[in-house]
Amino acid sequence: MQRKAYVSGAAVLLAAVLAGCTGAGGAGGSAPDSKGGDTGTTAPVAQPGKYRTLPEACGAADHDTLDTLLPGIQESNDEAQQEKAYAGEATLTYDTDRRDGCDWKVASAAATDHLSIDFERVVSYDNTVSDENKAEELYASKQTAADLPAPAASTSASASASASGGATASPSGSASGQADDNADGDNGAASGAPSAPGASASQTPADLRSRVLEDLGDEAYLDDKLSTGSSTAQQRTVTVVFRTSNVIVTIEYSEQPTASASAPDSKELQDRALKLAQKLDSRLNS
Repeated sequence: MQRKAYVSGAAVLLAAVLAGCTGAGGAGGSAPDSKGGDTGTTAPVAQPGKYRTLPEACGAADHDTLDTLLPGIQESNDEAQQEKAYAGEATLTYDTDRRDGCDWKVASAAATDHLSIDFERVVSYDNTVSDENKAEELYASKQTAADLPAPAASTSASASASASGGATASPSGSASGQADDNADGDNGAASGAPSAPGASASQTPADLRSRVLEDLGDEAYLDDKLSTGSSTAQQRTVTVVFRTSNVIVTIEYSEQPTASASAPDSKELQDRALKLAQKLDSRLNS
């Protein structure tokens, strides 16, 4: 009887040791996605972006749109040349799900027109920052580089200015004090940006100068620049940039007259570029 009790106790002890070893192995092992130093609590991971792929840039504009933006296409009687012009030239990229672009350049009797479309899908590799927030940061840097006020949500300067009693940022991205000054000031731009080189306030109406846009994507701006190339003809370049969730779209549209001292019409070029931007925004959200 004494020997039997001893064996039973040893068996219980052995079972306890084995159970302890098994438990230690389970706690020490980690799942493939776990982070080092995990204490058993999982930090919230920022949401991925709305878009996981991009449209094909060279197929983003239909023939009717290209006919308007690039009038020289219709001047050609060569069908093969027309098709080549419609097709555009794809921008070199190594991952079309992350970035895709296309360029068109067509000369007419009156001018040479150049169009480029660029789609960029922003991905954040920081688990605490969402793709959309990363896209907001990148968009803000582009808007600032265009000499336009950075979006209020993307800069800490607006918060400090508000705390110190300075001008506060408006939803459109411009400071309220600045907007008041620009309403009837000489530089007159809705965005507060300086006039394009070669254009005075009297030449460019205030509502056509570089500015923040509404009703396009989640946020958008337009940049209008007038420059003089090697010839006497002035080239005007209209750039429209807008963000929709984690995708940033950039349209650059320029025109240079063949032989003319007069500058291309700002309103005409802006209208064409904005119509294309609205179509691309609708396509992304369809």
